[in-house]
Amino acid sequence: MKEYRIDDLARAAGINVRNVRVYQDRGLLPPPRKEGRTGWYNESHLSRLRLITRMLERGYTFATISELLLASQHGMSVDEILESDDPRGPIGFFRSKAKVTLAELRKVFGDHAPPALLERGKELGVLSGTGDALAVRSPRLLEIAQTLMDAGVPIEAIAENGQRVRDDLQDVAQLFIATITETFLPEMVEAGNSELDEQRIAELAEAARKLRPLANKVVDILFSEALEVEISRTISRAASALNEDGDEGEDPFAH
Repeated sequence: MKEYRIDDLARAAGINVRNVRVYQDRGLLPPPRKEGRTGWYNESHLSRLRLITRMLERGYTFATISELLLASQHGMSVDEILESDDPRGPIGFFRSKAKVTLAELRKVFGDHAPPALLERGKELGVLSGTGDALAVRSPRLLEIAQTLMDAGVPIEAIAENGQRVRDDLQDVAQLFIATITETFLPEMVEAGNSELDEQRIAELAEAARKLRPLANKVVDILFSEALEVEISRTISRAASALNEDGDEGEDPFAH
């Protein structure tokens, strides 16, 4: 993967070095890879700079760009950003802070969650850390959990199903990476040939980066289709049950 010093990165993006530093200070641009006192930027930094430039040209503010980039990292759509104004919602509440206390968690979730479920939250990658202050790693998942709990789903069921979904998606991720490896690095899967140089590893990483959005879309499309099928089946079963109950109570001489 091609790397740039800050001067070369700014030149390739068509901006000055000062702007690169400003974007980095504001959290819009990830920090470079450090090698001694030199920072090395890569193609993803260049793509991010070009995106920031286009958004600024369209009139977006730094605050808006930061919010959109953060939401994109969590897989959120624009609608979800605009709908997350509920002050109780972890997206609005937790996103503004790096740490959250147990008291603040109870304020959002009430006293429904036993201590054991906090450990399950860490296993699921939603929370991390020890003691009273915990880091929120996935505010969107916390918001979904709160919404389900408010609708009446037990928190224990939410945690258990979350683990099952994570395990299933881990299998999907392994299948995706195996497909990339077999397609772009066939020599890697050959017996006795598992050594790769830095260039081939970089090529694998770049292929995974480019194809990742496609994998996300495939999972989203197939899951939506499967969900529609299950919803239809559930409604059909409920309708059949209602019809059976109605037939049992019907007057046989009514016809």
